[in-house]
Amino acid sequence: MDHTTNPQPFAAPVLYTPDGTPYYAHPAPLTAPPALYHPAAALPLPAQYAAPVLQLPAPLAQAPAVPVRDPWPARLVAGGVGIGGAGIGIGFLAQALAAATTALGFVTAGLAVVWLLKTTSGGGGRGGQGAVNVRVNVTNRNR
Repeated sequence: MDHTTNPQPFAAPVLYTPDGTPYYAHPAPLTAPPALYHPAAALPLPAQYAAPVLQLPAPLAQAPAVPVRDPWPARLVAGGVGIGGAGIGIGFLAQALAAATTALGFVTAGLAVVWLLKTTSGGGGRGGQGAVNVRVNVTNRNR
């Protein structure tokens, strides 16, 4: 590995101020004394960077409270819209309830018809008993 083509980075020596604060020295001669680092909170901002002072306007004099008219027409209209909306909602509810009960009635009627067809036979009498053995003895006494 050739170190001549890739020289090692320069490491600046560390010097200290009389109070013991470290700073990095550069091989070139300094044109001014080294500046010490001060946190931003400790330094005051220059005038061009200072926040502008906001001047709030003087509070306006409060006008005396004027009694406001009761908006009874608006309340009547709002109540009417509310009642109308409730009426429409109740109408939809009643319609859905009627449809459900109608469907339930149709299902019940269908089940009743099926039960009746299953339990009764085509003829009259005691229905649904199946085949019955009948023995009939007829004698002619007039002989």
